[in-house]
Amino acid sequence: MAYRLSIYIFGMFVNFFGVALIINATLGAGFWTAMFVGLSDQFGLTVGFWYAAAQLLFIFVNGWLMKQAPEWRALLPLVLESLILDFWLEVVFRNLDMSTAPFMSQGVMLLFGVAFTALGVAIYILPQLPRAPVDQLFLVVAEKFNLSLRVSQTLIAITTSTVALIIGGPVGLGTLAGVLFLGTFIQFFYGYTYRLYYQVHPQYKERFEPYYY
Repeated sequence: MAYRLSIYIFGMFVNFFGVALIINATLGAGFWTAMFVGLSDQFGLTVGFWYAAAQLLFIFVNGWLMKQAPEWRALLPLVLESLILDFWLEVVFRNLDMSTAPFMSQGVMLLFGVAFTALGVAIYILPQLPRAPVDQLFLVVAEKFNLSLRVSQTLIAITTSTVALIIGGPVGLGTLAGVLFLGTFIQFFYGYTYRLYYQVHPQYKERFEPYYY
């Protein structure tokens, strides 16, 4: 269990390192993050707070859509991810300002951000511990309305990006990059991290079916 939990938390740190890079590139945040940043700018409090508040709401939304009791285990990633997001934004990158940097530098930071975000998700889903409610939402909507995961993800991404744009969130190239490429990158990295996950810990006998994000 310690091995699974360490990989789980490590993946979260990598994921939100990428999210922080995307935000600080100032070319537009990912679609979820753009909405949370917009809420933070409009109403105060930290991005991590709004991330946690939205996740808590989606625990109930997911349960309502599936006509099941709320998945309270999702509180674990909710708390961990909100703290990790604030760690990167409010501590590590607190004094970083890329708004006046050359466009090429911003673009490179954005690309690295998308890559690290995808790599983090690919690592974080490996132990198959509870996923964050916003991640679970794509699956719930797809199952509820008989949609493919790609269509479900795209519809939620467009809806979330629209809300972010209305409330003044940082919608831009970063948002578009997340909508178009994040899923593909996650699948690419997952193919490698899945094998490495067991090679590093060969005594870990239990095997899970690959989860295609």
